[in-house]
Amino acid sequence: MPSVDDACARSPLLAALSEAALAVTSQRSVDAILQTIVEVSRRLVDARYAALGVPDDEDSFARFVTSGVTDAQWRAIGPLPRRHGLLGAMLRRSTPYRVDDIRADPGFWGWPAAHPTLVSFLGVPIIEAGSGDGDGAVLGAIWLANKAGGGSFTPADEHLITLLAAHAGIALTNARLYERSRELTVVEERTRIARELHDAVAQKLFSLRLTADAAATLVDRAPDRAAAEVRRVRDIAGEVLAELRSVIFALRPAELEDAGLVATLGKHVEILDRVHDASLRWVADRLPPLPGEVEDVVFRVAQEALHNALRHSSADHVDVSLRLAGPEFVLEVTDDGHGFDVPATLRGSRRLGLASMRERAASIGGRIDITSAPGAGTTVRLALPRVSPDG
Repeated sequence: MPSVDDACARSPLLAALSEAALAVTSQRSVDAILQTIVEVSRRLVDARYAALGVPDDEDSFARFVTSGVTDAQWRAIGPLPRRHGLLGAMLRRSTPYRVDDIRADPGFWGWPAAHPTLVSFLGVPIIEAGSGDGDGAVLGAIWLANKAGGGSFTPADEHLITLLAAHAGIALTNARLYERSRELTVVEERTRIARELHDAVAQKLFSLRLTADAAATLVDRAPDRAAAEVRRVRDIAGEVLAELRSVIFALRPAELEDAGLVATLGKHVEILDRVHDASLRWVADRLPPLPGEVEDVVFRVAQEALHNALRHSSADHVDVSLRLAGPEFVLEVTDDGHGFDVPATLRGSRRLGLASMRERAASIGGRIDITSAPGAGTTVRLALPRVSPDG
């Protein structure tokens, strides 16, 4: 009897499907699985474009990934509509759909004017694993368009993508179970941290208040003792700050743990680029491994700077870079928005998280430089000395 390897050697399509199934089922991250599915499905049937959507609770897209559409095309297309004709209908359809020219379909509406022209079309649902009778929940849908050479998708193409979708259903189900187990772990960790806060920080804050009250009563009649109590207040406040920092560092994002700083921040920028009107660009050097607390601070600073740029600056373009510069690691977030008066903002009540960013940077031996002026855009620069994973 011929082996599977022999069969794959004689059939390039079978080999590709086997490779696809292994790639999909080896992933644990939902986002990684979706991207793998969409890339492999386009290659399997030689399609020009591929997309994959996952429904949310409002009959729209919770996730949407593509293959074959360039970044420039995405910027021209802009954000997808909340509900989207045939693609939205496919999120509720449990059987494949194949047509020679999608433009003739009554459900062909809602496409942005800048979207590439679509002709031949194949849509296949991803069904929840374990349903057996075909009536399982629709986890998502694979869409393929424009068969190479101008032809139409065939029943054999449909069969291949249906097989891939079956593997994808298993992988997505497992990935969701993994994510739920991780969420339970986060809940348990939050419970532990709450106990630590109560046992350590709450007690220190109570002591801080008592010491401050004692200092207040001694100011007039025993200044020297009052000064000693004030110093004690300072010391306790420092202990509280140290406790809080240790708790914050314990809340390291799971994505950083799994994928590392460059991949996680790059994905974050990509998602923001899809959902905001501003155009975001991400550039990163190949970085050596960094200590967990350093990755966490860099990611949090980038999040804060991006939030400010996208919510407050009215920027059209935002550039994010992470690079090596001599003896330092440097993160820069630069926008072309309306800018602001940095000293005045730091003195005012609306500080845009700038003081928090500087405190985070200082906690890992780094520094924040903020360059801005009204009408001149803003650059947030975090620089820190190179460090090894062992510190």
